Amino acid sequence: MPATSALRRGLAVIAALPLLTLAACGYGSDAKDDGAAKVAAGAKKIDGLDSVKIGYFGNLTHGTALVGVNKGFFQKELGATKASYATFNAGPSEIEALNSKSIDIGWIGPSPSINGYVKSGGKSLKIIGGSASGGVKLVVNPDKIKSLKDVKGKKIATPQLGNTQDVAFLNWIADQGWKVDAQSGKGDVTVVRTDNKITPDAYKAGSIDGAWVPEPTASKLVAEGGKVLLDEASLWPDKKFVITNIIVRQDFLKEHPKAVEAVLKASVEANKWINANPDAAKAAANKQLEEDSGKALKPEVLDPAWKSIQFTNDPLAATLNTEAEHAVKAGLLKKPDLNGIYDLTILNKVLKADGESPVDAAGLGTS
Repeated sequence: MPATSALRRGLAVIAALPLLTLAACGYGSDAKDDGAAKVAAGAKKIDGLDSVKIGYFGNLTHGTALVGVNKGFFQKELGATKASYATFNAGPSEIEALNSKSIDIGWIGPSPSINGYVKSGGKSLKIIGGSASGGVKLVVNPDKIKSLKDVKGKKIATPQLGNTQDVAFLNWIADQGWKVDAQSGKGDVTVVRTDNKITPDAYKAGSIDGAWVPEPTASKLVAEGGKVLLDEASLWPDKKFVITNIIVRQDFLKEHPKAVEAVLKASVEANKWINANPDAAKAAANKQLEEDSGKALKPEVLDPAWKSIQFTNDPLAATLNTEAEHAVKAGLLKKPDLNGIYDLTILNKVLKADGESPVDAAGLGTS
């Protein structure tokens, strides 16, 4: 399969099995009103907008958005402009919503961000901030796999061909000196592309020996008797790598910078509150998950999953570029031109006003 086809098949299909989803149960979104925050008396509309439409996944790695909704941070900053929300189960469906103007701003993973930018020739979106790092683990059956070398010859699940975890695992396999055909998943390790929502059942049934997956799927496997063999964070400088970005439509950024600034200010405030109040933030995120999906996470899953995620305003741009390089190395992506994918101007303005240090685009920012 040509590299461009692999890109479309691999990165684009994050919709079916998103790198971040709590439970991939479809392809689409649910629009919802903000029931957690009321417009303050005397508040004014921003940029004359009636509403700003914000998208996110029902997943803990989107905790900034979950907390921002639940605690009313977005509505507070948007004043009389209504904060409206849409939840997604998949990266491409959120990109489609962004391109069709069904949402204006979204929380999303690195692979769909790259894919959306590349497929549009650099015209559809900009990454305007970071949100989260970490939250990805290799969890294995301890009866079958006792050390990293024991992974050879075993069946290990990833969420989807070409998604962020799949690329990371293929890169790790190559670093061990083992060989796997990226497309088929066959080789020294059998890579089984399995929907996150059924991975725990596949593990219980013994059809897989482990999985390289995001939270909370990793902690669900641990709750089923699995053991964390490797935390992906240990493979990255400073143990940090991007798992969630904030993106915006380029036309919305150009036409409504004050609205974008309000959302980014809310995001920065939400992250500050999360890091200062981890237990309350965890509860707020879980409460929003329950409101969005009808089901909260159990403590034995919620607690370790939340602990493994770092919430940060830094988009960790260098790691996004490295993730793209790993996809190229695996033969799943033709070398992309990511110049200009970031515009961190407004975020750095917000950070400066808040007394925080600026963040860097690793040479991939808008000039």
